[in-house]
Amino acid sequence: MGFGLVFVTSIAIAYLSVNLIPGFTLALGFLLGGIISPPDAVAATSVLKGVNMPKRGITLLEGESLVNDAASLTVFRMALAVIMTGAFTMQEAVIGFFTLAIMGVFVGLVIANILFFFLKYIAKASSITTPITLIAPYIMYIVAEHFEWSGVLAVVSGGLFLSYRSKDYMDYNTRIQTREVWETVGFLLNGFVFILIGLELPIIIDGIESVSTSWAIEIALIITLVIIVIRIAFIYIVNYLPRLFPRVRKKEPSPGWKMPLILGWAGMRGVVSLASALAIPIYVSSGQHFPHRNLILFITFVVILITLVVQGLSLPWLIKLVNLDGKSSEIPEEAQVEAIRYRLVNEEMKLLKTKYAKELEESNTVKAINLSLKRSLESTATNLSSESKIKIANEKGLYKQVMQDLINVRRDVIYTLVSEKNYDESILRGLEHNLDLEESRLNRR
Repeated sequence: MGFGLVFVTSIAIAYLSVNLIPGFTLALGFLLGGIISPPDAVAATSVLKGVNMPKRGITLLEGESLVNDAASLTVFRMALAVIMTGAFTMQEAVIGFFTLAIMGVFVGLVIANILFFFLKYIAKASSITTPITLIAPYIMYIVAEHFEWSGVLAVVSGGLFLSYRSKDYMDYNTRIQTREVWETVGFLLNGFVFILIGLELPIIIDGIESVSTSWAIEIALIITLVIIVIRIAFIYIVNYLPRLFPRVRKKEPSPGWKMPLILGWAGMRGVVSLASALAIPIYVSSGQHFPHRNLILFITFVVILITLVVQGLSLPWLIKLVNLDGKSSEIPEEAQVEAIRYRLVNEEMKLLKTKYAKELEESNTVKAINLSLKRSLESTATNLSSESKIKIANEKGLYKQVMQDLINVRRDVIYTLVSEKNYDESILRGLEHNLDLEESRLNRR
């Protein structure tokens, strides 16, 4: 969906707004299209929590968000530059977009590799790594923008690289700390951005001069309807167009009509659209007021409000109405957790039999750990009985060594399962987080 949906939406909104709004230029239309084209995955996934929605659909929404946000912000940046300078041709816009995108990705990956080397070989403390993860997006963005390339795509590409390689430069303590910091920062930023809607909306409504407020509402409603229809139609097209080829039909099962409809309806707009709209400058290079700024902001606010309220509130109802079965084509979450734990414990038992074969015969510590593993393949190797804990009181060093090896084995298996992509990645990340907490407790003994 990614780039294609953003392109189609931006082009459609650009030409539609030119015909709807007096004095609206094509560049302003692309600016508006870039602002309102990306859906908000956070809003969609929040609404879908507790709903019988297949995990694959939620994963698609989350993955789509990264690409859509980057593409839309790149369109926004290009359109804004055109408005500020006053020069625009479609050919230059397309060439410029791909140049910005490719070079932005390149800059992001270069900086990410430099930071990866620094984090892996030099900065090994969580007190250093965590602040660097906060600063890294700004470094990527500023450098890319300095060369007039896409800072947003630089951040996305660099962030994905550092996230994928995080296991190579983050220990358990750093992962725990970084995760908590980023969750807090994300919550505060999301809340702050939406507070601005309430603060800015009355001022923006009073500042609309090109059209009446009633006509502005009508324009916003029409544009909202168009972007909803475009998204639903586009998702059906990208799902069914490849099936014109026999090889694809044999390899991939039919997507049906239910899942594309739900994915199409889950296109609520949110933080990215709002932040982009508020980033429009008040004045252009000539010193004049930015044309139609308040109207663009108003349309954006209405689009966000309608999609969040109407689509957001009706999405669970729509899922029930179409009787979407969230468990028909994939392994239930509970079964995935059991299967993963079964594999983890089996690998732990293999390690005990190979690396600690002698201790398995002589040491109460290793015997107790092995007994714990045998009793339940659904639990981790940390739940030793009180009697076992008394027996191993004098072998704490050996206990920590064995448990650390078992944790390392489980973590390696989890990384292998992530690369195999047979299980839900969110489940695997949750189990990895549990391992980090377990390792933290172990090292505090």
